[in-house]
Amino acid sequence: MTLYQPESGYCYNSDSLFLYDFIDSFNPRGRVLDVGAGCGIVGLLVARDNKKVSLEAVEKYAPFVPYARKNANENEIEYKLHEENFLELKVQEKYDYIISNPPFYPKGTRKSEDAMLRSARYNTNLPLEAFFKQVSRLLKPHSHFIFCYDPTVFAEICVALEKVKMRVVDVQFVHPNENKSASLVLIHARNGSNSMMQTYPPLIVMQGIETSEQAKKVYKKSNTQSIKCQL
Repeated sequence: MTLYQPESGYCYNSDSLFLYDFIDSFNPRGRVLDVGAGCGIVGLLVARDNKKVSLEAVEKYAPFVPYARKNANENEIEYKLHEENFLELKVQEKYDYIISNPPFYPKGTRKSEDAMLRSARYNTNLPLEAFFKQVSRLLKPHSHFIFCYDPTVFAEICVALEKVKMRVVDVQFVHPNENKSASLVLIHARNGSNSMMQTYPPLIVMQGIETSEQAKKVYKKSNTQSIKCQL
């Protein structure tokens, strides 16, 4: 998949690819909303590999919008893009899946002076409780919310989801290497679920100085080519 990205500022990284692979494992179908789409990578990869997906996305930061539209057109994926703040989004029909690689750098982290990076990275742009409350409003009963986040606040995530009657049912932690703490957590939550949480084996990105076989499989499956340009 060819993906156009801004020449400077925020660009997608392996977090998006690991999230896509995690989402894909649940064989999504029906109406899917990608929240904070950026250049569109997560939703477009999911739609590419799951033909029963009807893809929509929401992105409030205007400079990302032409990239998401171009990437959908170039890869011949039908795409409805809402150019607005997710917290203000109103729709007539609810979703089967909401997916997201949201801004999750915590309050207190030194912020970049680049406006695009600030929009894409910091959770002050999409506070946890407001984010989950809006997700719960827009999901059909017994539907799916799949996203990634900072693993250091996993306990807070579980509490915040419970407040909106959602529960974590699948979780996987991503570690830079086997000797380092997790740098990312992949979460599948459902509304109205009574299921016990299933914890997947950790995804280890590097084995020594080599990319792990797990990570190689994700990169090969994603099969993305990035083109940086100015639109």
